[in-house]
Amino acid sequence: MSVVDRWHKSRPMAGEPVCKDHGRVPTKDHGKGERWQVRWRDENGEQRARQFERKSAADSFDAEIKSKLDMGTSLDLAAGRERVKDAATRWRADLLHRESTGERLDRVFRLHIDPILGHLRMSQVRPSHVRAWVKNRSEVLAPSTLAVVYSNLASFFAAAVIDRTIGVSPCAGVRLPEIERHSHFIPTPEQVHALADALPGRFRAMVYLAAGCGLRGGEIMGMELDAVDFLRREVDVSQQLVAVTGRKPYLGPPKTKTSARTVELPEVASMALARHLEAYGAVEVEIDDQTDPRKPVHRTAKLLFTLPTLNPIHRSTWSHFWSPAARDVGIPKGMGLHCLRHYFATLLIHHGASVKTVQMALGHSTPMITLNTYVGEWPEAQERTRSIVDSALGNVHPMCTAKIEAL
Repeated sequence: MSVVDRWHKSRPMAGEPVCKDHGRVPTKDHGKGERWQVRWRDENGEQRARQFERKSAADSFDAEIKSKLDMGTSLDLAAGRERVKDAATRWRADLLHRESTGERLDRVFRLHIDPILGHLRMSQVRPSHVRAWVKNRSEVLAPSTLAVVYSNLASFFAAAVIDRTIGVSPCAGVRLPEIERHSHFIPTPEQVHALADALPGRFRAMVYLAAGCGLRGGEIMGMELDAVDFLRREVDVSQQLVAVTGRKPYLGPPKTKTSARTVELPEVASMALARHLEAYGAVEVEIDDQTDPRKPVHRTAKLLFTLPTLNPIHRSTWSHFWSPAARDVGIPKGMGLHCLRHYFATLLIHHGASVKTVQMALGHSTPMITLNTYVGEWPEAQERTRSIVDSALGNVHPMCTAKIEAL
């Protein structure tokens, strides 16, 4: 490492003209740009350089770089000059995630991050830039959606810190708009039955699998005949139908590890499935199977639910059947098949099921997710609180009784 004077030669040749004022030999860059240059080799042995106007600043930077190299904490200054848009593209390409997650991340950065922050260099981004971005996006995104988009941005900058592209994440200390807790739309039993009647016959049993078993839409659409055990009245959930832009739907693993589960098949769902099989049967479909990502195969699957064309159900096509039926029975616009899963969850809760029971039935990854999603649905919580306090404190103090009677 060294600090070099760019304007004067350190080893002049004999006979070269010197400056009259200080007797040193000028270089071809004399008087151009910043005078003092720090040169060093990074951890990978690559030659690096940075220039300064004052020698004191160059000396300070030289000492700082030397210290960081000795400690193994030096930053990659070249990577720090990369633009956010390009660095984010590389970051997403290196992530291990499902194809559907990758598609969502690409959409988030393309629509909400790249247009505002993408032109900045990584080392330029400050918390003030992120705060301005939050304010801008809060005008077009709901607080809950903004929180998800922000978490992707924060993960990206956190990875840049770990990779020593930047020293500190610009997301540190940034506050988001408060998310108002809202209750889920829960259909009534009458709406559940009416919805089954409003949908085309080949989709009717899907309603009862969602409302009666708590299955996700992808789990229902990817269900095969051998997953149903009518004798034990159980359904094995080990795969789901995945639909992403640019390719045909394919079979993939469930959403999380705990989503792979066996669910009970109530009589109403069992009878609906039996009538469905009698009317439509299981359809053999040639489809890609990536339930084991290490061993993808193309095979024949016996899907229980398909489109009238006997093809797997794509989410974009499904909305053409769902939307008019949901509108006819009074389900609000924007509410999909998932509202029937909420119906199933609240049904369990209101009949005394514990958080753990509901978590296992829904296939949530942790009980905390279940509790955060349905925290307001346990109806006996307030009464339990009163009973616990009264039981602990015992009888009311005589002085308190006297004051209450006086009032």
